[in-house]
Amino acid sequence: MSLTWTDHVTGRRGFLVVDRLVRGVASGGLRMRPGCTLEEVTGLARGMTVKEALHYDPAARYVPLGGAKGGIDCDPRDPGAYGLLVRYLRAVRPYVEACWTTGEDLGLSQDVVDRAAGEAGLASSVQAVYPLLDDADAARRRLADAFAVEVDGIGLDELAGGCGVAESVLTALDRAGVAPAGARVAVQGLGTMGGATARFLRRAGLRVVAVADIKGTVANPDGLDVEALLAARDAHGTVDRAALRPGDRELAGDAWLSADAEVLVPAAVSYAIDPVNQARIRARWIAEAANMPVLPDAEDLLAARGVTVLPDVVVNSATNAWWWWTLFGDIDADADEAFAHIRRALRALVGRTLGRAETDGTSPRVAAHAIAADRLPAIAERFGWYG
Repeated sequence: MSLTWTDHVTGRRGFLVVDRLVRGVASGGLRMRPGCTLEEVTGLARGMTVKEALHYDPAARYVPLGGAKGGIDCDPRDPGAYGLLVRYLRAVRPYVEACWTTGEDLGLSQDVVDRAAGEAGLASSVQAVYPLLDDADAARRRLADAFAVEVDGIGLDELAGGCGVAESVLTALDRAGVAPAGARVAVQGLGTMGGATARFLRRAGLRVVAVADIKGTVANPDGLDVEALLAARDAHGTVDRAALRPGDRELAGDAWLSADAEVLVPAAVSYAIDPVNQARIRARWIAEAANMPVLPDAEDLLAARGVTVLPDVVVNSATNAWWWWTLFGDIDADADEAFAHIRRALRALVGRTLGRAETDGTSPRVAAHAIAADRLPAIAERFGWYG
């Protein structure tokens, strides 16, 4: 199911795509960015179906849902963006109430989504899943408690996804025999996902040599002070340049692509790496912290050059999974427990994906989709498939 909504106030458009329902419910975030299209949201919704299936564990309380996604064509910095968000949520309210569980995505934080959902008359952005819970009240308290947890001044909800991206990178390095202390990384985007990824990778021993935001790229071959940059960013991930050290250099916005690094982490917009600019990449691995940052043709060209793309459906899946592990009761509202669970799950999933790719002679993305395809019939047989 797909729909296009036009705002009667601004004329801007919003989109909702439900790719598949499992037990009558689908999961997928809501993004806001200028230029967002129905085609983009459709691809994201299909990706969510795969992400959910990849985390299917018959022994777990969390049962994967179907895939969906929402999008609004607007700059989140626009003064009218919040009002537009509220009107969009009012328009799609019946779907949020009945079948679409949503949350933060590119351009939107969870607190903004929650506030707008309340103004739109919704009890919660994930209320459609409540009928599937054994004890909805206890589950809601557990999730609220988890969102209140902070680690070094950053919310656990903002760190979960980055922990998964970092563990994906570390797993790939381990399989290749590359020590984290000898690896360098460049990150595009220092928002929720990119910022958390940079923090976890730096703490794991990697050197973060470049980060990019809307103002440009900041680079230092000796390594950037990640914690200082995180402390100096605004709500949209833009770093105050007053926090830079003497050895830090300000470069062009796309300079992160050609950074002298083993790992690139595109953690901002979709379609960031295309068939032309991929030629500038010198990294050995690209970890897709963003959704769909590498275009298919570019990925083929990168593979021919020996560059491995760790796909978004695996790499950035921890944010979504953490929500459901917490809500369904597989983990409690505890940072150490959450990080340990994420690390175990992502290390196993990345290892399985890379192993399948080697065995089948395919890319990690094709392997991940094959693993999901193996699991979807089992989910459908157990819970039914609608869509």
